[in-house]
Amino acid sequence: MGDFDGLVAVVTGNASGIGAATAALLASRGATVAGLDVTTGCDVTSSESVDAGIAAVVQEHGRIDVVVNNAGIGAQGDVAANSDDEWRRVLDVNVLGVARVTRAALPHLRRSPSAAVVNLSSIVAAVGMPNRALYSASKGAVTALTLAMAADHVHDGIRVNAVIPGTADTPWVGRLLDSADDPDAARTALVARQPIGRLVSADEVANAIVYLASPLSGSTTGTLLQVDGGVVGIRVPPRPS
Repeated sequence: MGDFDGLVAVVTGNASGIGAATAALLASRGATVAGLDVTTGCDVTSSESVDAGIAAVVQEHGRIDVVVNNAGIGAQGDVAANSDDEWRRVLDVNVLGVARVTRAALPHLRRSPSAAVVNLSSIVAAVGMPNRALYSASKGAVTALTLAMAADHVHDGIRVNAVIPGTADTPWVGRLLDSADDPDAARTALVARQPIGRLVSADEVANAIVYLASPLSGSTTGTLLQVDGGVVGIRVPPRPS
């Protein structure tokens, strides 16, 4: 018996990285998992696409109990580095995508006895990091949106929380490192800022997501759970060489 037995979970951006790890863990805990990913035809920047995807899940499985808003894209540079179009594109995916998917699922979540929404933010929403202005703005909005949603829907019986990952060892981060002038040096620098001495794993982030989504966490709402290797909360001297 799993804590998600009989429940249907929607995971956006489930094709790789944190989304794939989350979908696998939910399934292992008893959930029926429906993935909504751009690679399989659901575009979170399109209300029509999202509405059709959610409708297809309900038609096939009869319900939605959990929504994990994981789909997102990155951006680099300071506040002057990206065009208006790029600002619109990133905010459209990272912020409006969360709103579209949750909005479409909301009538079904209201009927669930174990309704939960988990959003993916980032430590850049809480810590100023160089050359992440647009991405930070988008994830700051996700953090604020999470708390507002938690307040709006607590009387609907819908819990809303967010996971705040640090730098995770995912394909997206891998591509970011590969594009650096010196990928090995870039990876070393990322690892060096992690108090635990390594990058966060996708499985560790997935574990936090599933904890927040679980009916066993029925009193947890409006929580921002950091899985960041200690970047935000602790200050330690460099590791001995």
